Amino acid sequence: MVKNFIEELRWRGMIHDIMPGTEEALNKGVTSGYIGFDPTADSLHVGHLVQIMTLVHFQRAGHKPYALVGGATGMVGDPSGKSQERNLLDETTLLHNVACVRGQLEKFLDFESGDNAAQLVNNFDWFKNMSFLDFIRDVGKHITVNYMMAKDSVKKRLETGMSFTEFSYQLVQGYDFYHLNKEHGCIIQLGGSDQWGNIVTGTELIRRKGGGEAYAVTTPLIKKADGTKFGKTEGGSVWLDPEKTSPYQFYQFWLNASDADAPNYIRIFTLKTKEEIEALEAEHNAAPHLRILQKAIAEDITIRVHGEEALKTAIAASNILFGKSTEEDLRSLSEKDFLTVFEGVPSATISKSDFSAGLGIIDALSAKTGFLASNGEARRELKANAVSVNKAKVEETYELSEKDLINGKYILLGKGKKNNYLIIID
Repeated sequence: MVKNFIEELRWRGMIHDIMPGTEEALNKGVTSGYIGFDPTADSLHVGHLVQIMTLVHFQRAGHKPYALVGGATGMVGDPSGKSQERNLLDETTLLHNVACVRGQLEKFLDFESGDNAAQLVNNFDWFKNMSFLDFIRDVGKHITVNYMMAKDSVKKRLETGMSFTEFSYQLVQGYDFYHLNKEHGCIIQLGGSDQWGNIVTGTELIRRKGGGEAYAVTTPLIKKADGTKFGKTEGGSVWLDPEKTSPYQFYQFWLNASDADAPNYIRIFTLKTKEEIEALEAEHNAAPHLRILQKAIAEDITIRVHGEEALKTAIAASNILFGKSTEEDLRSLSEKDFLTVFEGVPSATISKSDFSAGLGIIDALSAKTGFLASNGEARRELKANAVSVNKAKVEETYELSEKDLINGKYILLGKGKKNNYLIIID
């Protein structure tokens, strides 16, 4: 054993509920456990990172992690934490989502490490040939309706109503645990605290149907110090897919963490040791304005999810906002990242024909855009060496041309360090 898994989660603040005997069972030797991921989208988001990191710690402690992608349960819909029934997805969409999620999990878990290599399983494989009659005979008879009705996920929905489909979800998830216990020796299921009811249904089914022992650990649901929902921005969820959330936006999400949230995030979302974290905290507290903790978190997680090159681009894009950048940094950005960085910056559109006819810097600053109030102001700022084109200082005689276009259509004008203006050639 590399280390005590439960002890590792405990000091990181990653335990909400734990079934008695769990730590002792895990300390007896290498064993197997799993977490389920719901493939309702073709990408995981930062909210899933808590569970991903839980599996990472499980594997680093010498145990064998199973990541269950719920191709079958995704067709049913988990009522836990939901106020209304969600739309169900068709099989083709779900299988596509499963494949995408699999690729993202492979960035975190070692699937080739020998005895404790991670393994990916899809519950559609064992449910696809099971008939309804088989299910209610072999599974349903072991769990009473009274037991199912007592679950919070059910009680909270009784007033508004819930379908039999959702009511049966805990049995379906419980059978997953039973199947993995029987076929792969999984003795522990891990998950978020909202999954406790579903998980213990599984431990009960294993006890009643198979006569075996099983255990459960849940992690706290992450809440931001200001009360807003973790993993959400004005633009929606923060995804692991770079097409949905660019590496720059992803990096910025962590960089913008509050000082109150950062100590929690660095424990949960990075693999830094207790000593490393405490040293970073001391450094951060000595100079909070440098945002040392936030930078450490953002760099660590962005590298793991998107790689080192993407991190370099994200840092370059972030530096642009603080005036510490070059034209090379601007040109390194994709059009999507470029527009994200300069979202909200005033802009003007100039036709290709007008641009091709020639555009001097003075006209570009005033008459054609209104960035500066007049030609006189434009000349004064140019003489003061305060005007830049794509972050490079220019003089009164400068003529804008094709070579200045970024991504084939943008030119960034600047006055001083903080005033930017975007010209769009269309």
